[in-house]
Amino acid sequence: MKILLAIDSSPASQQVLKEVAARPWPSKSTFVVVSAVDVGRFAELPALIDDAKRECEKIVRAGAALLARAKLPATTEVLLGSPRRVVSQFAGEWGADLILVGSHNRGAVGRFFLGSVATGILRTATCSVEIVRFPHNGSAPSSHPMKILVPTDGSACSLVAARSLAIRPWPTDTIFKVLSVEELVTLPISMEASSLASVYPASLLEELIADARARAQDGAAAVRKILSEAVPGASVESLIPTGDPRGVILDTAEAWPADLIVLGSHGLRGFDRLLALLCRSDSQQRKTETMNNSFRHVGVPAVLRICDGAHIRPVARLSH
Repeated sequence: MKILLAIDSSPASQQVLKEVAARPWPSKSTFVVVSAVDVGRFAELPALIDDAKRECEKIVRAGAALLARAKLPATTEVLLGSPRRVVSQFAGEWGADLILVGSHNRGAVGRFFLGSVATGILRTATCSVEIVRFPHNGSAPSSHPMKILVPTDGSACSLVAARSLAIRPWPTDTIFKVLSVEELVTLPISMEASSLASVYPASLLEELIADARARAQDGAAAVRKILSEAVPGASVESLIPTGDPRGVILDTAEAWPADLIVLGSHGLRGFDRLLALLCRSDSQQRKTETMNNSFRHVGVPAVLRICDGAHIRPVARLSH
């Protein structure tokens, strides 16, 4: 697995490094620590670009040294240009499977927060992206047994996400909860519920509801089978509630509470390509890793985006 850490001088970037150092990774994984000089900011003061490059070189060397102490050797790279663009571009050229970047919590996204650079990388990268956030005490979620929520809609992308989890090492005693939401039948806004029977026969509505229930059950069973067979001894639970998947997933993650949410990506453009991996933090502040098509507003300590696949190229790249 090839992991890229995009950092700067902020405390958020230090948390990214701590998370990577604490987490188990597949054997023979390779790491690169990058930082970017936004040369556009120095258009009127070009002499400062060299100073900024030297500062970035110090930052990435220090980051690589921290990983080395955790026995994770890493190379370094200083990029020139807008971080939102050059990080994604370099990740594609390097063949990254996963980008990790810290959140500065500067802007609201629904009830959770993502920095503008992190959001930009999520929108443009062609591999999995994890946005890391931590509680105020700074502890790394992955340094203890994790509670991982695995929503599924029964699609091939959901199965890819499950397989990506299955081939990844996780802390001992990690718990997986498979969540498959039985979606409610939605009606046109202009239609009154009382007039429904005059338009649609009761048998059709019953058929739609039964189909939604069957898809939810089949989706949960497929993911649970993948995780149970590939992770011997793992605790794998399943839950099949009814409602709007977006709200149910976030509410379930918060109530459990989940350390990580893993969603499959449908390979669409922008946020619609993402898979979200979310991790728990205190005060309902979350670390967000992104990757699913329908979850633009997520909040768990991390958001991971998985593009069209996982550790299995080129079908998809998943976060590991």
